[in-house]
Amino acid sequence: MTGPPAAPRLRAVARRATARTAPGGATSAGPAAEERCDLCAERLAPDHRHLLDLLTDAVSCACRPCSLLFDRHEAGGAHYRLLPQRRLRLTGAPIEDHLWAGLGVPVDLAFFTRSAESGQVTARYPSPLGTLRAHPDPAVWQEVLATDPALADLADDVEALLVHRASDRREQWLLPLDDCYRLAALVRAHWKGLGGGTDVWRHVEEFFRTLDAASATDDTGTTRTPQEASWVSP
Repeated sequence: MTGPPAAPRLRAVARRATARTAPGGATSAGPAAEERCDLCAERLAPDHRHLLDLLTDAVSCACRPCSLLFDRHEAGGAHYRLLPQRRLRLTGAPIEDHLWAGLGVPVDLAFFTRSAESGQVTARYPSPLGTLRAHPDPAVWQEVLATDPALADLADDVEALLVHRASDRREQWLLPLDDCYRLAALVRAHWKGLGGGTDVWRHVEEFFRTLDAASATDDTGTTRTPQEASWVSP
């Protein structure tokens, strides 16, 4: 486990998550604050895209013109990458217990990203303090990749393998990184006491139910749900 949690970023994500979603997953009735593009300050549409700053690991909101500027891999250079929209539940065999133990993740809810620059895989898992990190053994990660051919398409830096093994669940998703940050923010915002309490797990299960309830999938692999705007955008 390395490095302190990214507290400022997750605090901002948590504020937006709790402001938009009332207990039980319902959208808050209060007026939503007007959101602006973090690059040019233009007003944002509800379905706006997000950029990852590769230097700081922070996520920024982007209007349509700004997101089009970074729609190609090389457009952002070593600074910005446009986050994808694909949300795909994996149907292959779940990661076996011995492989999970070999990944060095001490909890049952984590997401994994791979760096395009170094090839290093980073495991991140939510906690009441933010996201904590571990670096899995590369040999074990290669064994994980062999469990499902879809994992070969994991996009470097901007996409994550999210694994949910808590309460005997065995769900695995390929998700944009901002979705995983939203989940981490929900855990931090609702954690109580030493074990988290029942409220935090209710929000975690609602997150996965929203993914499961996807009403349609377009030709890019993006799942859309009526509730998407309440949680997908940090």
